[in-house]
Amino acid sequence: MRSYQDAESAGAGPRARIVGYDGSTPGLKYSKGEPVTVPLLFYMNTINANDIKEQVCLVDLLARLGYHPLKPAGRELLYISPLRDSDTRPSFSVNQKLGVWYDHGLGQGGNIIDFGAAYWKLSFQDTLEKIAQTIDQPIIKNSEPKRRHAKKIPHYQIEHIKELGNNPAITVYLKERGIWHAAQNRLKEIYYFVEDEKKTRKYFFAAGHQNETGGWEVRSKYFKGCLGHKALTIIDGDKKQLSVFEGYFNYLSWLTENEPLGTVIITNSVALLPQAISKAKDFESVSLYFDNDKTGRDATMQFKLQVPQATDHSTKYQNYNDYNEKITTNLNTQRHNIFQHAFTRT
Repeated sequence: MRSYQDAESAGAGPRARIVGYDGSTPGLKYSKGEPVTVPLLFYMNTINANDIKEQVCLVDLLARLGYHPLKPAGRELLYISPLRDSDTRPSFSVNQKLGVWYDHGLGQGGNIIDFGAAYWKLSFQDTLEKIAQTIDQPIIKNSEPKRRHAKKIPHYQIEHIKELGNNPAITVYLKERGIWHAAQNRLKEIYYFVEDEKKTRKYFFAAGHQNETGGWEVRSKYFKGCLGHKALTIIDGDKKQLSVFEGYFNYLSWLTENEPLGTVIITNSVALLPQAISKAKDFESVSLYFDNDKTGRDATMQFKLQVPQATDHSTKYQNYNDYNEKITTNLNTQRHNIFQHAFTRT
């Protein structure tokens, strides 16, 4: 039986000590065999992208930046995303063996240099220098990059799609989030496996819904990501009114207090904001329900600048990060009061 799992400036700036320096760089005084200290700026000018990719470990760089894996997922490590302020559950994965990362919330990934560029928003060369500064380790100049053998990147396959109510763990999770009833006929139970280069499979399950390209946006207590292409989710309705949500759970939370009205767009990632803005321009009325954090506020501002008819409705969950946090907080308060009442009666 298969077991599915719940899924600086130059000058007096930093300096590098090179042990065993052979005197090949003119103008530097040294004692043969002794460590030599050279300006890091001088040092970095001798490195290139291949040197960084071959010699710097992405996991080590993340640790230097203060990010540590919360849990393993097969051969990958899962982190709270360093690229998104809104991430509260691990959805940033790193394959240490391949030296690559993927942010399931953004639908983007790449190598260590791609990460540095996304994290610091610097030019290519400045990114290389920033990585070298941050990692604080000698980068040896290689005349030829090390050849890598082609490796099979782990892939997934969906095995079963079922109605809600078959998996107790998914049921409990959705009830804990306060959206069990709203999720009926809107979410499915997704059962899938991930296979690595050795054809070893690990089986997972999650609640999910399809985006407009057919990809499945999945979520469990321990994971949030997309099986397939990241895209908007569009729920057709009144062609004059539009509501825009950052995440599907926030849309379901809104449904617990409101009747369905108009067309709905779930961005599934703020990286897809331009596509959502483009579609929103065709509506007479646009209601925005982005998170009450920096990323959400920036998204709201961008939306309102480009879509004048858009209005911010985040005051409906004021003092909470998002609509679902409001729902779950109220639900937990109700449960606590019921427990206290039952306890005092006994």
